[in-house]
Amino acid sequence: MLLLVGLGNPGPRYAGNRHNVGFMALDRIQDRRRFPGWRARRNAETTEASLADDKVLLLKPQTYMNESGQAVGEAMRFYKLTPSDVVVIYDELDLPPGKFRMKAGGGHGGHNGLRSINAHIGEGYRRLRIGIGHPGHKDAVVPYVLKDFAKADLDWLDPLLDAIADHADLLVAGKDSSFANKVHLATGDSGDAKTEKKKPASSAKEPDQDGARPSPAPGPADKAESGPFAALGKLIGRTPGRD
Repeated sequence: MLLLVGLGNPGPRYAGNRHNVGFMALDRIQDRRRFPGWRARRNAETTEASLADDKVLLLKPQTYMNESGQAVGEAMRFYKLTPSDVVVIYDELDLPPGKFRMKAGGGHGGHNGLRSINAHIGEGYRRLRIGIGHPGHKDAVVPYVLKDFAKADLDWLDPLLDAIADHADLLVAGKDSSFANKVHLATGDSGDAKTEKKKPASSAKEPDQDGARPSPAPGPADKAESGPFAALGKLIGRTPGRD
């Protein structure tokens, strides 16, 4: 079985946000590959079907971005899976809009959805990074990721999501290079279709999503934080104004 996870924030208010492109990708797979309807299970919305002669569970955590690992860990333990049986789809500030990359293993790169998943299951899962671009300054990241895609973005977003769904069987089969090539061809993207391998320990120097260096994993004090920025912290996986 493969656990295919999309990251985002739950509820219609956030459905069109750039931060929810992982949810969008899973919705497109569910629709185009004719998975059953979504149902609530173990802090997530899930649906299950077969692709590439293997069972696939689509999972959208309903715990907000910075606690995504809770639902992923629960599903992995229930189905007795390993991190290598997990693929996570998420938004990437460090890639231009419309670009994507496959990556196996590695750190969280400042994305606290990944930070939470790493804390619950380790780093040995595969990732599909969908570029949303960077607003240009770290202070603009919060409103940028929590804003809906512009109408002009649909010119690249819809074809990309369609291609991901149409070739999801290659993703399930672990043929990441073939998957990347097919999606590049389908979208007319002439970019490099190579997949990324796990980086060595020096990957700790990867820039944070907001342009700063990654901060340590949150401790009990972070979890207990409250105040006017607490809700935003849940949505984007960080507390605005903090490193």
